[in-house]
Amino acid sequence: MSRINASVDIARPPEEVFAYITDPTHLPDWQESAVRVQRISGTPGAANQKFTVTRHMGRRDFDTNVELTLDPPRSWQVHGTDGPVRPDLEGTVEPLDDGSRSRVTLSLDFEGHGIGRALVPLVVKPHVRKEMPQDEQNLKEILERGAPA
Repeated sequence: MSRINASVDIARPPEEVFAYITDPTHLPDWQESAVRVQRISGTPGAANQKFTVTRHMGRRDFDTNVELTLDPPRSWQVHGTDGPVRPDLEGTVEPLDDGSRSRVTLSLDFEGHGIGRALVPLVVKPHVRKEMPQDEQNLKEILERGAPA
């Protein structure tokens, strides 16, 4: 399947952007479909953490367990571990203008299991392609307003 790729430039130092974007508890603040995030294991900033992310799509909420792997200070990965639709996200934060600004690049795909094989191309990817530009804009606005990491 083809990955969904997107980038956004943010007028904040890369360390601040990385700290914010790799804290999954912030997802509901900037991602339209994210309803809540619950930590399963690991501590904030640890290299490996597990979470349950609840997303609202259509008329339903869906829980997905994910593993977050950090490679500070520039990259991270999120992999779904169960459920019919499992995300596979690779993210990077690049310094721009001698570190005064940052470029966030996201590369996202989904693995479908059972009914998820049909949902990924018919529902999930079209929804994400539509939502992602606004999510990036939300992230940019929050960080440029000075949201704490």
